Amino acid sequence: MFNNMKFKVILFGFIFTFFSSFGQSYFLGLFNSSIRETLSITHGQFGSIYASSTLCSSFLLIWVGKKIDDVNILKFSFFVIILLSIACFFFSKVSSVLLLFIALFLMRFSGQGMMSHTASTTISRYFTKTRGRALSISWFGLSLAEFILPVLMVYLLSIIYWKNLWFIFSIIVLVTLPIVSFLLIKNLNLDSREINNENTDEIKIKQWKRTEVIKDYRFYVICLNMLAMPWIFTGFAVFQSFIQISKGWGPYIIAQSFMSYSILSVLTLFISGYLIDRFTSRKLLIYMNIPLLIAVCVLFYFEVPVTAFVFLGLVGISNGFANVLGSSTWAELYGVKYLGSIKALTTALMVFATAFGTALFGLLIDLGFSVSEIATVSGIYISISLILLFLIRNKLNPTLI
Repeated sequence: MFNNMKFKVILFGFIFTFFSSFGQSYFLGLFNSSIRETLSITHGQFGSIYASSTLCSSFLLIWVGKKIDDVNILKFSFFVIILLSIACFFFSKVSSVLLLFIALFLMRFSGQGMMSHTASTTISRYFTKTRGRALSISWFGLSLAEFILPVLMVYLLSIIYWKNLWFIFSIIVLVTLPIVSFLLIKNLNLDSREINNENTDEIKIKQWKRTEVIKDYRFYVICLNMLAMPWIFTGFAVFQSFIQISKGWGPYIIAQSFMSYSILSVLTLFISGYLIDRFTSRKLLIYMNIPLLIAVCVLFYFEVPVTAFVFLGLVGISNGFANVLGSSTWAELYGVKYLGSIKALTTALMVFATAFGTALFGLLIDLGFSVSEIATVSGIYISISLILLFLIRNKLNPTLI
């Protein structure tokens, strides 16, 4: 299915999505308690700092992310790698609220933002016929990290001081990723992809500029659905310690339940990749957040520890769909010529959504909302966005030229 060059591009995406974990909410949430204890801050204060730093990173991402359309991908990846290494190193020096804000800003921008943006844009632009399957394999890198890292970090935090861990991460990133990138994509020429690709259907699709996309009402309805997963899951991931205390679960329950999340996310990744290549992303969008809606209902109604496994398993199903659909949908609707610019905007919106979720959850917790009440708020949002998407489901077609 994939020749040598295609395999290298997929492996590049796989590795970059794996290392994007350092800036992902599920990973940073593992350090929530350690950070709050070190700086003597509350859940709400941490949430506000996390949200504001994430918000700032989303604005910067809109501008920096579009540069991937103009810069050689190897040079661009080196820039992202160095930035991530600096962010990890800075995190190891956090000793005040101001430094925490800067560290979170750098980590969210470089990790969750630029690493995932670089991987998904490269894959989406390079592939056409097998774009769904290529994206699903590359996003398996993040799913593998989500399977391994939570339990590993809980163990490492019991024997290594949390700041020292971040210093180690900085060295690992700086030593390994430049070598990997050079070996995999040094000969990659994305500029000629559309011309040389054997599938010429893509050329007949209108290539939308970002200024045109933001005038299309379909973009906003799709975004409402795409952003449900980032803000809801981020809120639960960052404040996972609050959830396990409220529910009366043991300290390892949520970390262990991330395995069910990862397993089902991976299975859904591969299934969705095949389904997208066969039926298109546009037809699958309506199903993406249904498991997420069921998940928040489960969290609302049940208290037993197994609830964590069911909840995160259902979230994993939606996440598997969202990771692939979040890249392939824009390529299908708007073409790939200006995909970097469009993806920079959507990735920034995704990062913004995580900031919103963190701030909202932190505020609700400080106001005395229970886990069930927060789940209700989440369920209302998902329901409204699904209804709007259902109403325009027959209008999600690319513009032909």
